[in-house]
Amino acid sequence: MEIEAPPTEKRYEKPEGERRGLVIVNTGDGKGKSTAAFGLALRAHGRGKAVKIYQFMKVPSARFGEHRMFEQLGIPIEGLGDGFSWKSQDLEHSAQLARDGWARAKASILSGEFFMVTLDEITYPLIYGWLPLDDVLQTLRDRPKHVHVVLTGRRCPPEIIELADTVTEMTLIKHAFKAGIPAQRGIED
Repeated sequence: MEIEAPPTEKRYEKPEGERRGLVIVNTGDGKGKSTAAFGLALRAHGRGKAVKIYQFMKVPSARFGEHRMFEQLGIPIEGLGDGFSWKSQDLEHSAQLARDGWARAKASILSGEFFMVTLDEITYPLIYGWLPLDDVLQTLRDRPKHVHVVLTGRRCPPEIIELADTVTEMTLIKHAFKAGIPAQRGIED
């Protein structure tokens, strides 16, 4: 590790642009995409802002740690899917669930009722061809000015990356699973 001196001067000028809703993307093969999105949801909720979270791959009855906590805090979180594709008994049914879920998420975005709408794991139904990319892009463009939308998932389509205001790529450097350590409740649920 190399030691460096802490900065003594501000490294940037304060932006003079207008505050507005952002499109934020967390993508890449590393861990933390959903976790970062949930952190933003908690931050917004903590400021009294209305937040809605949609999870495109989780089942509606999911009871992972985030569901339990968001329920306690009064943050609505909704599973829209039937699990990851390798668990699906009927991929056309999975695709229909994604389309139905997208209709609900789209309505929430366009309603202007929410300060932030999180579309967790939306990249999967997009890259599987279950959702029309053009409709998602148009919805992001047409959303009310104050609405922030956070999208997560691997292999985010470049068209969404181009439209987004902030894009973070999580890079996999090392993962416990590859060392034979199974997923653990409270860490990867």
